[in-house]
Amino acid sequence: MAPVAPVMCLLLRLCVSVLGAVHGSQEDTRAAGATAPGDLIIGGIFPIHEAVKRKDIFPPHLSQCDRFEKRGLTKVLAMINAIETMNESPLLRDVGVTLGYRIHDSCSDVSTALRATADFTQQDDCGQGSNASTCAQPVIAVVGASYSEMSIAVARLLTLKMIPQISYSSTAVILSDKSRFPAFMRTIPNDKYQTAAMVRFLNDFGWNWVGIVTTDGDYGRSALDSFVSQASEKGICMAFKVVIPGSVTGQDVNSAIRKAAATIHKNHKAKAIVSFIKPTHMKHLLQELRDEAERQGQGTESMRRVWVASDNWSSSSSVQGTLTLQDMGHVVGFTFKRGNLSSFNQYLDRLEAAGRHGAGNNTFLEEFYTQLNASSSVSEAVENLREYTHPHTTFNVEMAVSAVAHAVAFLCRSRDCKRPGAVQPWEVLNTMRIRGFKHREQTYKFDKKGDINLGYDVTLWRAERGTTDVHDVVAEYHPLNNSITYSNHSSSTQLPDLKHIISKCSNSCTPGEFKKTAEGQHTCCYECINCPENRYSNDTDMDQCLSCDTETEWAGEGSSNCTLKTLEFFSWRDGFAVVLLTFAALGILLVLLVSALFLQHRDTPIVKAAGGLLCQVILFSLVGSFISAILFVGRPTSLQCKARQVLFGVSFTLCVSCILVKSLKILLAFQFNPELQGLLRRLYQPHVIISGCVALQLVTCICWLILKSPVNHVSRNSKTLLENCHEGSHVAFGVMLGYIAVLALVCFVCAYKGRKLPQKYNEAKFITFSMLLYLISWMLFVPVYVTTEGIYLPAVEMVVILISNYGILSCHFFPKCYVILFRKEQNTQSAFKKNLYEYSRKTTESLSVSETSLPEQKSSSQLFIISTPSLYVPEAQSPKSGVVTNNNDSCSCTHFYRGTETRQRSCLRRSTSL
Repeated sequence: MAPVAPVMCLLLRLCVSVLGAVHGSQEDTRAAGATAPGDLIIGGIFPIHEAVKRKDIFPPHLSQCDRFEKRGLTKVLAMINAIETMNESPLLRDVGVTLGYRIHDSCSDVSTALRATADFTQQDDCGQGSNASTCAQPVIAVVGASYSEMSIAVARLLTLKMIPQISYSSTAVILSDKSRFPAFMRTIPNDKYQTAAMVRFLNDFGWNWVGIVTTDGDYGRSALDSFVSQASEKGICMAFKVVIPGSVTGQDVNSAIRKAAATIHKNHKAKAIVSFIKPTHMKHLLQELRDEAERQGQGTESMRRVWVASDNWSSSSSVQGTLTLQDMGHVVGFTFKRGNLSSFNQYLDRLEAAGRHGAGNNTFLEEFYTQLNASSSVSEAVENLREYTHPHTTFNVEMAVSAVAHAVAFLCRSRDCKRPGAVQPWEVLNTMRIRGFKHREQTYKFDKKGDINLGYDVTLWRAERGTTDVHDVVAEYHPLNNSITYSNHSSSTQLPDLKHIISKCSNSCTPGEFKKTAEGQHTCCYECINCPENRYSNDTDMDQCLSCDTETEWAGEGSSNCTLKTLEFFSWRDGFAVVLLTFAALGILLVLLVSALFLQHRDTPIVKAAGGLLCQVILFSLVGSFISAILFVGRPTSLQCKARQVLFGVSFTLCVSCILVKSLKILLAFQFNPELQGLLRRLYQPHVIISGCVALQLVTCICWLILKSPVNHVSRNSKTLLENCHEGSHVAFGVMLGYIAVLALVCFVCAYKGRKLPQKYNEAKFITFSMLLYLISWMLFVPVYVTTEGIYLPAVEMVVILISNYGILSCHFFPKCYVILFRKEQNTQSAFKKNLYEYSRKTTESLSVSETSLPEQKSSSQLFIISTPSLYVPEAQSPKSGVVTNNNDSCSCTHFYRGTETRQRSCLRRSTSL
């Protein structure tokens, strides 16, 4: 850029020289349209006309301005009024200085604006060979221009002389670059803030599919780039972008407008359109949209849109032409801050009072009067000007003049400003940069970029019967925090109507869905897909679903939030648990009642035959087993998980060990070969057997608890949290149950051999049945336990424990309780002797029959085993012998008997006395 700068300066100087030469040699520089003398002159450039008539470009000549613009005239009048007001203010009176003005018409054309600028910069050539009498008084500042592309061109020339230029409506961002435009200043913010305000507004209403229409040129391109950049950051997509040539006349402009109308009509989903074009362009575009709707056979409702208007035309009601506001739809305008128009209205009152002759040296006002009908009065003309007056533009022009006046007043306090050349333009520029100024009791200051950023007013056009459309201020944009404050005033009642307008490529995705964009499409064009399981979306139009914490939460397909997983366990309130607990409690109660009954009848034969004190040990172990079953219900804890298995294992091992002792006792008394009886008698130690069996189980449980003990465990399912006990080591669990099963199997085998004992004395049948029931139930438990999942897994083991307990209780104790309570006559010593005697007699008779039917055998080592206590009958032709063994609770008959049946009966009588 450094080598380019000198070249540009040289070219600009050459251009100025050429323009100055043309001015000096030819009559092709248009004279100022409005002038007034003063000690110091302020220049002005305003668009009094909308275009120029172009025919031939050679030779260079002044183009004729066309299409008188009343809005431009009101801006000129605003500047004149501001200068006259400053001249009458104490600010300038105190320093004895007056301000004059020289105002040119840019005709909305860059070349014409440059020719006007040449009038402001030609003073350097005065007194240097040219006719000094033709030199105008130099200007110290220039107010203007209106459009950014003109201000950019003018600023490049004024920068050469460092003449301050203060624009009232040029908003191009590039003009804030002080390295390229050090002399440019403005009383408004740049387009970056206007486009930010527009994006914010669109985002607030949820419109993300919008069109944009702008003019070709520095302003239009700058606004387009700024808007697209900021809109994309907020997820707003461009349905279309239309650029219309900057000229308001010509065939190319008409063609571009027709194409723009067709594009807008085709994109019917884009209900919001941002427009940066000139008022004249906008008027033609709206007319073409109506014509396009008619060509398509549709009504004006097809052209209705929400028009988001830039400051270019947001206050120009003339854009409607013959259309009504209802035909257009809605117009939301972004305008600069409004000011107090009281001073300007008073100026218009004075113009009205002065009549047509009050135009003075203002050719622009004269041209306006000449365009009026002969029947039109000055009052009507002035009233017409009031309608075209924009409060924000008038305020901005007044601020520009006020800034120059305050800088002049500051400089003239220390010098005589009436002397020519006493105040240099660069001094005014420097003073405005570093010092603030007051306007209508408010203090303002240009920022480091030379801008004054007061934010924007958001207006909504409203049709009112009998009058022109009203532009209500419905919101304010605050640039510091990029926010819009919406008014609660009654005039903003139409704002809710805008919320019902949808300007989207695709319908919004509801909570529970996410956007899926096809490849190559706009990000705003998508389809809505349900969130998968365990993912959710809790807002509209989410790009992706959020994940649930699957440890504690879950979500179904298409969910808008996560649901806490339900904590499940085998609860006390569960119906099945209540049933099982009832059986467990009943079992404990029955055990206690049986224990009490047995203690009360401990000296009766049936209690002694059942084992006496051993029965109390069995009943005690059953209580522990029933209690362990209760621990399977409720929310598990680590202590509960450890206690329930160990308590069951030890208590039931104690129970089965006692039953094993009883089984061995029966087998020892009736079923063993005499040769082995002595050895078995020495091995038969009940206390040692019970203690050893229980101790071995205790060792197993202790190792289990130490090495890998049961703990409470949470199983995470898709929708629930299942809290149960994990056995820690399934091997240890199996060993514990297997050990009990082995003991039960031994009991079963031993008891099975004694199943034919006398009924009232015989416990072998009951032991056999209870152990068989235990083994079958636990054999069924294994596959059911392995295949069962869920909250009822603890119930499986609980059921088996209850079956086992009730099996022992029913087989071992209930029959004896029945005899004790309802068959007391059978619970006597005589009844037992009689039963035993009858059993022995029947057995003897069966043996006799067997002896006669069997063939003779020589082997004397084989014996017939008679199922009576201590009675053995040898086989035929062998010595008959009987053995009666006396334990602690029976007599002893260990003698061998040979010979007659009488002797056998004698021994039998002795055995029955046991």
